[in-house]
Amino acid sequence: MKKLFALILALVMIMTAASVAMAEDLPTITIMFHGSNVTDDTAVLEAVNAYIADKVGAKLEVVWGTWGDFDEKVTNILKSGDSSVDMVFTCSWSSDEYNTYAKDGYFVKLDDLIAEYGADLVAAIPESLMQAATIEGAEGMGIYAVNGFKDTATQNTWDVNVTLLNELGYTLDDFRAMSFYDFGELFQKAKEVKGDSFYPFLIEPMVLERMVTGSIIVAGDAGSTNLLSLYLNQDDVSAEGSYGNVLLNKFGTEEYKKFVEKMHEYYEAGYIDPSLAVAETSNDTRTNAQKTGEYLIGTQSYAFGYEYSPDVLARGIEVAFVPCTDPYVDTTASQGAMMAISTASEHPVESFKFLALLNSDPTLMTLLNYGVEGVHYTLNADGLVEFTDERANYSPWTNGMGNVTILPDTASEGAGFRESFKAYYAGAKGIPSLGFVFNNEAVANEMAALGTVAAQYALALDAGAIDPETALPEFLAALDAAGMQTYLDAANEQLTAYMAAK
Repeated sequence: MKKLFALILALVMIMTAASVAMAEDLPTITIMFHGSNVTDDTAVLEAVNAYIADKVGAKLEVVWGTWGDFDEKVTNILKSGDSSVDMVFTCSWSSDEYNTYAKDGYFVKLDDLIAEYGADLVAAIPESLMQAATIEGAEGMGIYAVNGFKDTATQNTWDVNVTLLNELGYTLDDFRAMSFYDFGELFQKAKEVKGDSFYPFLIEPMVLERMVTGSIIVAGDAGSTNLLSLYLNQDDVSAEGSYGNVLLNKFGTEEYKKFVEKMHEYYEAGYIDPSLAVAETSNDTRTNAQKTGEYLIGTQSYAFGYEYSPDVLARGIEVAFVPCTDPYVDTTASQGAMMAISTASEHPVESFKFLALLNSDPTLMTLLNYGVEGVHYTLNADGLVEFTDERANYSPWTNGMGNVTILPDTASEGAGFRESFKAYYAGAKGIPSLGFVFNNEAVANEMAALGTVAAQYALALDAGAIDPETALPEFLAALDAAGMQTYLDAANEQLTAYMAAK
């Protein structure tokens, strides 16, 4: 008997050693996420790698890109052909804009990988999202990124510090009755109560411009500083707006001029932190002020249930998100968060297997989003997720990761939240030009030149930091000299053809 036990023990030791050796021999695949707040991922990656070893055949490493550093890092990685990063976040609005970078050959065409390894992925992701990812890329029409099932409609909202609003003597109903052009009285009262060092208007400047003017992002336009705009019908997003289905130079409209004039007034009155007007500091300033609740009115690209997220609950204030429009479905929203495999990757098969698993397997999705049970969260008696203090050290951007509908409900969200989430986005209306993507290939030189000009003016104007009386005419003249009309003509020719063919 002792000999048998010794033999079994020896076999177990041999098998364990073999498993460890096999794990050590697995290739490493690296993914770069966006919008993260992660300082310690050790326990999470240990659990992830134990879970995916036999399912993916690889070990995972993560580059946690933040709102402040992602754009510069990802473009450097892709353009340098860096093979150390296999998968990167992309979308319709990031600097590695999906349509452009797929056309330029930076992303692997996934159709064959989907056919061979993607059955579970196809079952988990709506067909509409697969269609939204189907574009004309470097290797022809196909899918060049895995499209995350997240907030598939756009809704921009005011982020209201209700606690402070009430302290100032106003109600949420009072706020709802105001427009952007009436906010001055709120801001002035906040400065009187909180002091000169308090900045009541906490903005993401380019989001604010869209909220106020009713313009929307055009897929295929310059990614970092959008040049074109379609204008929504703000009463019925599925109907044509006042300009019809025409693409405009957003900086040349009366709506934009009125907006930046008011923003300069607010900036000069001391209502806006000057660092919000600087590209290198804008995102971090906004994020930090949100965390501490040091604002009165902010801007938010809203996702259903965001008010229940740990980021919002941790502010220690009552927060309300007040919509500017109904949620609407456009190409930008349906390409709002995607993961692509770099053509420089040496492990495209393992990378795709990982992305397919991440978007179809609740265990893996929960691990990477919520962390390790018992460390970063616990389950209450109702089976709902309750986060621990360790969540502060591990807080990825959930909507940037993939299929959020397979995550468990949290205690703050309540049971049934994921089902309500699906229903909310299923009811969103599509804009008239839904599906249109501008193919900028023929005007790539103009787009690059125009983007350089816009980088000098747009953020500062949107934040109110420079006087539009002089800066806006200079900006428009510089855009004209850089080829704005050629760019507009090309875009409108394509849009007209697209609408005629619908």
